Amino acid sequence: MNRPIKLLIVDDHPVVRDGLLGVFSGDPEFEVVGEAGNGLEAVARATSLDVDVVLMDLRMPQMGGVEAIQALRRADESIRVLVLTTYDTDRDVLPAIEAGATGYLLKDSPREELLRESGRRFAASRCCRRRWRDG
Repeated sequence: MNRPIKLLIVDDHPVVRDGLLGVFSGDPEFEVVGEAGNGLEAVARATSLDVDVVLMDLRMPQMGGVEAIQALRRADESIRVLVLTTYDTDRDVLPAIEAGATGYLLKDSPREELLRESGRRFAASRCCRRRWRDG
């Protein structure tokens, strides 16, 4: 069996982080290695915890999701960011994708979709890293 996908959960609402922790802790394919309540914490933790995928909220205090995504891309391009948001307008989501997010899901997405998409973000990054190293 491959090692679990290492996740960082980033949201300014503790109840949301707790819910996401519950979703992923029941699946052996994932390991939640940390949590953050804002973008500043997210960047610090993601770069120190050897994270594969960051589940990122967009609207947070101190540093929002888009700014955090930009900082993560500068710090470590191999980290994949999946945006989890309640906002589905282009005005909200497009800046995150342009900043380097690899995808987004609405917070009301079913559990199965969240698990599937989180795994896909990691699989895509592993494939690309392998091609880059082997090429």
